[in-house]
This record gives sequence, structure tokens and C-alpha cells, in this order.
Amino acid sequence: MSTTPIAPAGRTEDTSTLVNRLWSYCELLRHSGVSTLDYVEQLTYLLFLKMADERDRRPALFQQSKKAGPSERLVPEGKDWQSLLSMSAEPLVDHYERILRDLGSRPGTMLGEVFLKAQNKIHDPAVLERLVKDLINPYSWNRAEIDLKGDAYEGLLQRGAEDRKTGAGQYFTPRPLIDAMIDCVEPQLGERITDPACGTGGFLIAAYAHLVKRFGDELYSDAGRKLQTGAITGYELVRETARLALMNMLLHGIGSSEGRPLIEVQDSLAKPPKRFYDIVLANPPFGVGSVTGEAYTARTDFWAQSTNKQLNFLQHIYNLLDTNGRAAVVLPDNVLFEGGAGAEIRRKLLETCNVHTLLRLPTGIFYANGVKANVLFFDRAPARSSARPGTEQLWVYDFRTDQRFTLKQRPLRREHLDDFVRCYHSGQGKHSNRTPTDRFRAYSYEELISRDKVNLDLTVLQSSASTSSALAAPDVIAQEIVEDLEAALAEFAAVAQALKAGQRSGADPAKQDA
Repeated sequence: MSTTPIAPAGRTEDTSTLVNRLWSYCELLRHSGVSTLDYVEQLTYLLFLKMADERDRRPALFQQSKKAGPSERLVPEGKDWQSLLSMSAEPLVDHYERILRDLGSRPGTMLGEVFLKAQNKIHDPAVLERLVKDLINPYSWNRAEIDLKGDAYEGLLQRGAEDRKTGAGQYFTPRPLIDAMIDCVEPQLGERITDPACGTGGFLIAAYAHLVKRFGDELYSDAGRKLQTGAITGYELVRETARLALMNMLLHGIGSSEGRPLIEVQDSLAKPPKRFYDIVLANPPFGVGSVTGEAYTARTDFWAQSTNKQLNFLQHIYNLLDTNGRAAVVLPDNVLFEGGAGAEIRRKLLETCNVHTLLRLPTGIFYANGVKANVLFFDRAPARSSARPGTEQLWVYDFRTDQRFTLKQRPLRREHLDDFVRCYHSGQGKHSNRTPTDRFRAYSYEELISRDKVNLDLTVLQSSASTSSALAAPDVIAQEIVEDLEAALAEFAAVAQALKAGQRSGADPAKQDA
């Protein structure tokens, strides 16, 4: 007798095809009066119910192990996808709105947070029925053989970010970069993992996927079960985005429908942390100040007050880390060279942590044009005397010089970061034993601390004019010029915001962040 699991009913296609198909449904919603800001959210409610139905109807297909035992239903019977298929016209609309209302009235649970204050904005019965029965239902959105799970759902959100250029785009870190960061940090079973600005949960889901791949059946030990009850958690300021993260986590098997929400909706920077973590993974939002645009003056645990949100997140992440905890953080260039508070924060970070690796990223990999960013890796060192700083060497990998990427013509892929990951691990766990290359070299603590303003904007390679011309077509060069100008404008806008925030608070921003 065959033991091959039966695939969920419906036609199956690859992820990109499913995403393109679902994205085409947005045209239907646009013509039905659903605004640009709403149609992705409206589709994700329906897609979540469909994918949950596939998991509920074929639980064995989605079990990670025979040791996992029977999985719970994600959505209660009678309020699920099958109940939508049994109705038509106005009764369908009424029943769908009841589902959203009932599922949202489960306070303190993952499912309740997913549907909290959810509203149906597809009021045309014919449009809703066509979406449910003709467009979404015939296809299988979960595929065990490629572990699709929430990937199609994530792809839909990313297409929304591309389409709008703003809004959701700020929440996405390129998946290949996330995967490379996870491969460097190497989460271990039993470690507490968080993202203080989690967006739709990309870092948390990738960390969980790493644990599943690395530890398999051990996930169902006592240490593994903690993953479902708070070992992986996140924080997000925007409730709508936290909703998407919770959906994403449930579809990937993280947490329980009736368990407590693993994403907290709050301003991470407003108060000192109450919990501490072994791993912090983050791509903090760009911007100035707090929700009010002012510095976080109430944070007495910060080394310096600043209106620069990334500098504040860097201090907050340090405070989130337990002793020997490790962090991987995406940061824009200005965090590496900004003076005033920036110089003080970098000096303290080098003293109190082992700031061991800096990855300089190329432009063209983020949705916002012209973003020049880096990944900073550091470990919180045990308390020591001021004569022995936590950092001995900072290894810089220059992945920016002579590298060109675009979101469509040449998107970043995981293999593009293979050499960096090899270099990262070349010391076999000891960062001081790493092997230098033409793109990878070390700077001593003495070199770093003696630089003007403790400037960490370090270049390993000089751009080759001949190489650049050979690699780049005229349209690519023109686009790079546009991106450089946009990046400069963004810097000027940040300065203007800081000046405005300083005027409101009565502070002198030149003294804060000069």
C-alpha cells in the first residue's frame, strides 16, 4: 500500500504562477471600488482561510514529523472556507462578514489578533462569489513537496509593495539576504529569537525554517515545543502589518490559533525591554524620532539621545540581548558615519560588544530606490574592564563595489551571498582566525576607535572603472545615477525632519546628531 500523501484537491502550479494569478484578481477588486490600500488585505483574508482549509483538511500533509501528533484546526468548523463554498449571493456576503466578526472576537489568541476589527470591503455579492468559487478555490495554495505554505501569500504582499512603491515595501527585506543572515547567525534549538520591528515576519519565519531543517524531530522535544509558546516572538508598531505577520506565522506552523499572540503591537523604542533574547534579527524602519517625531528622552538605558530612529534601534537591540546574545541588523550608511550621538553610540557598541562583521550591501536590492545599507553582526560581550573592549577586530565584506542588482532584470539571489557566508564562517567559530580575501579584510579596534567620529563606513575595494563599464549597460548606469540622487534627497529629507523635530522639542539637533 502506498504511503505517498495525497495532495490537497485543486490544480497545483509553481509559486510565481500562483502569485501572478492571485495578483490578477486585484484588477477585479479595483474595478469593484476597493481602494489600493485595501485590496491586498482583503485578498489575504480570503487566501488565509483557503490555505488554512487545506491544512485543516489534510493535516498529515503538513506535519513536520510523525512525532508531531495531530495538528489543531487553524479555523473552527462552520467559520471556515468550506462554509463559504456552500453559499451564494447575499447570504455569502452576510456569512463572510459574520466569519470576520466571530473570528475577531477571540481576545488574547493568535486567530483573534489576525481578524481583530477585520472588515469586508467586497460588498458586491457577485464579485465575492467569483473570488471564492472561481478564482481562489480551484487552486491548491499549499504544496508539501516544495513547502509552499505561506510563500504565495508573501509573494502577493511583495507585489503590492512593488505596485505602490511605498507603504508595504518598507516591511520587506529581500528573502536571499534574510536567508544569508540566518545562515551566519545559525539559530539553535532552545534559543529565544526576536525581531523588534518585524513587519510581516520574514526574519522570524526564516529562523523557524532553519530550525526545522536543522533539527527535525528534535522540534518536538520540550525545547522545541517552546517555539510555539514564545521562543520566537516579534514586535510591530502598525496593527495591520502585525496582522499579516500573525497570518504568516500561523500558515508556517509557528504558534497556535488559540495560543497567545506571538507578535506584540507596540512602539518597541518607547520603553526598556522586559524580556531578553539570545538572537535579535532586524531591519529597523528608516525615519526620524518616535511616533511624535521627537527623541526618546525617557529611555535612560540609551547611551545617547538621538532623533535618528536607526541609532535608537541599535541601542534598543543592544538592550534586548542577553549576555553572549548575538544580533544581525540591517542599517543604512548614515548609522555608520553620523556624528554627535552616532559617534558616541558606535564607540559604546565597540566597547561593550564584539562587533565582528560588517556586510556592505549593493544598491538595487530594496524596494526603495537608492538605499545604501549594510548588515552589522555583533555579540553582546560579558561585563569586562574598560581596558579590554569587547571588539578586537571588525571584518568588513565589501559586496557593494562593482556589484549591480535590480529588482527585475538582475534580482539578488541567495547564491550571490555564498562567498560572504563562506568568509563569515572561515574562522571556524573564531572571528579572529578568518581568512582575508580581496573583498574581506579586518580592521583592529585601535584603527576603528581612532577614526574621525568612529566612522565605520569602511571600503575594502576601490571601484574599477574598466570593470564598471564592462558590467553596466547605459540604462543601468543612468538608473544608478537616479538612485544616487534619490539617496541624497532622502538624506536631506532626514536632516530636515531632524531640524523640525529639534525645533518642536526645543533641542538643538546639530548638537544631538552633528
